[in-house]
This record gives sequence, C-alpha cells and structure tokens, in this order.
Amino acid sequence: MAHTTYTVTFPERGAAAAVAPGTTVLAAEIAAGLKPDAPCGGRGTCGKCKVRVLGGREHLRMEGKPLPPEELLPACQLTVEGDVSIGLPRAGENRILTGGASFAAETGEGEGDFFALAAFDIGTTSLVGYLLDGRTGAQLAVDSRLNPQTQFGADVVARGSYAMEHGTEPLTAVIREALEEMLGNLAEKGNIRREEIRRMSVVGNTCMHHLFLGYSPAPLMVAPYMPKYRLPEIRRAADLGLTIAPDGELWMLPCIAGFVGADTIGCLLAADWSRREPLTLMIDIGTNGEMVLGNRNRSVTCSTAAGPAFEGAKIQCGMRGSDGAIDHVFARPDGTIGFTVVGGGAPRGICGSGLLDAVAVLLEKGILSGAGRLGADPAWRKRLGEVDGKPAYFFSKDVYLAQSDIREVQLAKGAIAAGIQLLCRHLEVEIGDIQEVLIAGAFGNYMSPASACAIGLLPKALYDRITPVGNAAGEGAKLAVLRRDQYDLARRLMDEVDFIELAMDPDFQDIFVDQLAFCDDDEDE
Repeated sequence: MAHTTYTVTFPERGAAAAVAPGTTVLAAEIAAGLKPDAPCGGRGTCGKCKVRVLGGREHLRMEGKPLPPEELLPACQLTVEGDVSIGLPRAGENRILTGGASFAAETGEGEGDFFALAAFDIGTTSLVGYLLDGRTGAQLAVDSRLNPQTQFGADVVARGSYAMEHGTEPLTAVIREALEEMLGNLAEKGNIRREEIRRMSVVGNTCMHHLFLGYSPAPLMVAPYMPKYRLPEIRRAADLGLTIAPDGELWMLPCIAGFVGADTIGCLLAADWSRREPLTLMIDIGTNGEMVLGNRNRSVTCSTAAGPAFEGAKIQCGMRGSDGAIDHVFARPDGTIGFTVVGGGAPRGICGSGLLDAVAVLLEKGILSGAGRLGADPAWRKRLGEVDGKPAYFFSKDVYLAQSDIREVQLAKGAIAAGIQLLCRHLEVEIGDIQEVLIAGAFGNYMSPASACAIGLLPKALYDRITPVGNAAGEGAKLAVLRRDQYDLARRLMDEVDFIELAMDPDFQDIFVDQLAFCDDDEDE
C-alpha cells in the first residue's frame, strides 16, 4: 500500500518537496534544499523562520488547530496535511567579514612551478575561503557565504543537540557540500584549475571541527564538555568529498578544549602569539566568546556563552548584519537618537553592533537604568511603547528593543566580563596590567569600542588599548597552509595554552551575577 505524501512548493525559489503528513514546513524547506535560517533549531522559540502561506492554507495546522489570521507564521510550527504553496521572506545581502590582520609573515615556498593553496574558516554563522599562490603567499581569490548548518540551529548547542537526535551526517554533508562549491568558486575567481590546489587548511570551533570531520559532538554537550578528538589531522581531501589535486591534502588545525577550538588556534597564529611580549587579551566575540590572556611566556584561555545575543538569535527584532539591519545607533546634538541601516532604507531589524550601540545610548540618555530596566525614569516611561506588557524602545513602527532583549545583552555582557576577570585572576594580574586588547571576529570588527566599554562588556580602563583584527582565524588558517612550521606551531600552542572551564569555577556564578549590571546603580529592583 502506497504511503500518502503531500507536495510543498516554494514558487519564488523554484523548489518543491514531497513530504509525509505531519511534516513541518521548516522540514520541507530543508528537504527542498533551501537551507532556511532557523536559529532555535525548530523549537519555536525564536520566531525567525516565518513564512507566508500562498496557497492551501486549509491544509496546514498550527499546534493541531487551523491557522491564526497572521500573514507571517513560524515554519517550524506549521504541519502539512495536504498540498501547500509557501512564500519565503526576501534574503538580504549578508555582510560577511573576510579580511583580517596578521602579525606573522605570510610567505609561500618561493620556487618551482605554480601551485595553489586554499584556507577555510568554518564559522558558526559564516564560511570564508581563501585561494593563495603557494609560491608567494599572495591572495588570489576570496569566497564567503552563510553556514548552511544554520537550518539546524543558530548556535553550537542547538546543532549539537540536533546531531545527537538525528545523527551527525546531515550537518556533515551540508558543510562539505558548501566547501566543495566554494573550492569551485575560488578556482574560477582565481582563473586556475581545481587540480592546481595542492592542499587546504580548515579552522573552526570545536563543534564545527567535529561536524566537518564527521565526528559526533556528543562529548561537547555534557560535562566536562571536552572533545573526543582535538589533535591536528592530515587527510586526503578526496576522502571528504573535496575536489583538489588528486593527492591533495586537508590540514585540520587542532582544538584546545570543548569550546575553544581550531579557530582560536588560528587567531593565536595570526597574532604571532609565540613571540608576543606585551600582556595581551584576545577576544573573539562570535556565537561563542573565546578569550586568551597572556603572552609568549604563559597564556590561559576560556569560553563564554555570549554570542546568541550579538548574532540576533535571541533578540526579538535581531538579525545578522545584512541589508535592512540597524548597525549603528547614536545620540544627535539636538538630543534625539539616530541610527544607520545596512544598505539604507527602512530598518528590518537590528544586528549586533547596532544592539551594542543602542544599549549604550539608552544608558547615556537615562532611558535605560544601570540595573537594566527600560523606563525606570518616569519622564521617559511615557515616551516608550510596550511589548508583552513591558516598556520597549521603538526605532520604527516594526523595529524595537524590548525589555527581554536588554536581559539577553546583560547575560552576554556578564559572561564576557566575568571571563576576563577570571582569566586575570588565573594569571595573577590586574585589569590595568593588560597592555593590548585584540578583538577578532565580525562582531568585534563592526562594534564600537566606546559602546562596549560604556556598557561594561570590556573594562573602561582598556578603551585606548583595543585593536580590531578582523577575521584572525582565517588569517591563521592561511599561515598554517602556507608554512609547515606554522602548522607544527599550532600543535605546540594546543598544549601550551592553559584552559579553564568557567562553569566549573566555584566563583564564576557570583562574579557573573555581579557583572550583569551595566554600571553601578543604587536602584533596588
């Protein structure tokens, strides 16, 4: 007896999928190869996967009931009971950071016939690939895109949970397919044949490392959160479905710990850490916040769960840095508040750098209290709108900052600030002893250091020591593939940098709670 299937079509994308009864529209998008953005992994908590029903509305159910009248509905909560047609939101052009600063020399082998090298940074949110001249180290091409694993969740915890429930293969397959496509794009842009790429390197956080290599991330999801595999690996690229030279190799950089991965090793290579004399704090504020404090003599690292707020996943109007995102907020001389939008036009949401600025400006104006409450000043309370019965600041009719968003920023800010304090305590140094602060990653590149210090994300004493270094992880991947000595150095750094697990530190929770406030405030909430 044939099993019943229904057809879900996505006419605007020219795609369709045949699905079983009860399948969600989100699952149908994935089956159709559309790679939807689902930050919460389909749990119905983020509201970011909304779609329009173009036809067959009567064949959809939401929590087992007919659909409510809203035009936009969450795809992960819609189940299919017949043929339907679905409209998807317009995708803006994402702002992906590809450039970065390197303090070490990027030189190739310098002789012989031409050959090429490729280096990849597998970020939780985005992928960046570089094509290099193997003789000179010159960059020939760059390619980037969003990480297709976002369809399984915005952060590593969501993706790790998905892999444990459904297996690792779906996440491994999409990332390898993406790199295979990027290798083709790089070769085309660089006007070379793929077979001229002799080897490639890859960095990524520990979960991305495991999923790319096909390892289960299960050990990362439970205490003590340590990886089963963390050593550097050299494999035949063809064994991973990657087309380069027939004997081409993949050089995978090592990981330090469960949430301090090969991307941090890449940052250390780019910072020339093994020869660095000044006491340096390096932070990569991405979906996770990895930090290293030290110099060539001794270093310590940790990771904090800071990123979801600044990536927009848990912010009601949050979005990535793409067209329509409020990216900066500022106070005008006349006392009003202004903002800029990526790509111009009306805002569709707010990205991490805009969120940081917004909190700083609202603090400055007294709209937000140091304890994190909107409208604490009665003079401002009357001028605020409401969301879910609580005050909210509106940038436009549809884009706002809610009280729940402020709490998410406080959690992220508190985790980063507490991590910095505990790193200092571990090395027995004071905040003021830190001579340089290197901020890696896309968020760090676009954020305002003044805003970061104003809300206490970074200590105010370090304001004039902050230097953004862009995609330092990618720069480290380039160094490792160009120079064998740098790849070997990556192994030594893995062993030499001490790791502390903040969740296991008996003082972390108290310090974290102390750091939740944006500034000293006598307000009793």
